[in-house]
Amino acid sequence: MPEAWTLDATETARLIRIGQLSAKEAVQSALARLAAVNPKLNAVVQVLGEEALAAAAAADAARARGEALGPLHGVPVTTKVNVDQKGLPTTNGVVALKDAIAQEDGPVVANLRKAGAIIIGRTNTPAFSMRLFTANDLHGPTYNPWDKGRTPGGSSGGAGAAAAAGLGAIAMGNDIAGSIRWPAFCNGVVGLRPSLGRVPAMNPSAPLGRSFSAQMMAMNGPLTRSVRDARLALAPLSAPDYRDNRYVPAPLEGPPPPRPIKVALVPAPDGAPTEPALQDAVRRAGKLLEEAGYAVEEPQHPGFAALTRLWHAIGVRDVFGGLAEAIAEKGDAGIRVSVESWVKLHPMAGYDEYRAAIAERDAMLSRWTMFLQDYPIVVLPGGGEQALPVDLDMQGVEGMRRVLAAAHTQVGLPVLGLPVLAVPVGEANGLPLGVQVMGARFREDLILAAGEVIESGDGPRPPIDPRW
Repeated sequence: MPEAWTLDATETARLIRIGQLSAKEAVQSALARLAAVNPKLNAVVQVLGEEALAAAAAADAARARGEALGPLHGVPVTTKVNVDQKGLPTTNGVVALKDAIAQEDGPVVANLRKAGAIIIGRTNTPAFSMRLFTANDLHGPTYNPWDKGRTPGGSSGGAGAAAAAGLGAIAMGNDIAGSIRWPAFCNGVVGLRPSLGRVPAMNPSAPLGRSFSAQMMAMNGPLTRSVRDARLALAPLSAPDYRDNRYVPAPLEGPPPPRPIKVALVPAPDGAPTEPALQDAVRRAGKLLEEAGYAVEEPQHPGFAALTRLWHAIGVRDVFGGLAEAIAEKGDAGIRVSVESWVKLHPMAGYDEYRAAIAERDAMLSRWTMFLQDYPIVVLPGGGEQALPVDLDMQGVEGMRRVLAAAHTQVGLPVLGLPVLAVPVGEANGLPLGVQVMGARFREDLILAAGEVIESGDGPRPPIDPRW
């Protein structure tokens, strides 16, 4: 049998369930991989070795007693430092929060534990989780295992690099402006941003409730090396936790759509500059879907540029405005310079513009909802460029302009609150390529099925060692 750390979550759970692998063996192998590779990547910034081994012993004892096993029983996973995990600091990549110890698990961590997962470490994020790059003064930079000079993405850059390098089978991330899908794209792994309300999430340690933008756009989801692992993780992560008032106990499987299922290909959204290799990745995904019986077209659609504009009209005022004081007092140079350039390009909306953007968002969601009745699957590029040079957002307004152009659909899609799956599709220039697969609200089943077809072209990507 191959070393346990090389296995995906689905196979790890299966082998533990039938007794061919113990949770202790799975965790020991994962910790050994961490010790060997993480010093080069700095993806996991807090290793929980003793706690994980104790949990593995308890997991093996539970199996020996014949207890019912959760779907992730014994599977090594990581969590992100911006979610509450009891007894550990919710640092959010900020030096001033290094001692902000959570008193209880948030819903994501609680649901992982209930499913039997074993948390082996915590992954890195930029300060306040608000850059498309991952570095901070508290934990340092995270490196992309494909190329040290390219970003691992952000804000779940630690999770993306960890998933790519085999530092745990599932890495949890969260996404308000691309923070799951962008790191998945940059690191060549799968990333699932679920529907608004699907996965309960909140931080009990937060002194106030969430901003409107967070209520509308922020979602937690897994980064994995296979689509089947994203599917495996979704069910337990979707278990009820009514501490999150947005949570909806929606079924994981919806009614079958008319056959053949229609797919809308969008190789260059709204004509935005998109590298030819990334447009080709979209068409390759379309060809695989067509061969599997989907009806693939390139129809007119409600548009993506408006979504990015709406994110800026709503999010700059609501997200950056709400963080402005904290960034000024506690932020590092990375977050201050990045946000300053972002706001220069997209100044904070006035009240009337903000109010109009919220109304327009409602109309856009209606148009997209109707479009998805005809085309249940939409496939578009993972970005306009492959993984960008490290710290490009620190190079003034023009650097940030290039960043936002490369990630414009990453930023814009959360406005809709719809599920989106990032799937790798080959590589070029020594870097991964990928697409995004979008569907209707609570139709993760459809985008996961399409993602498995797209993945079949290359197969799930095995863990990689740092290639530099």
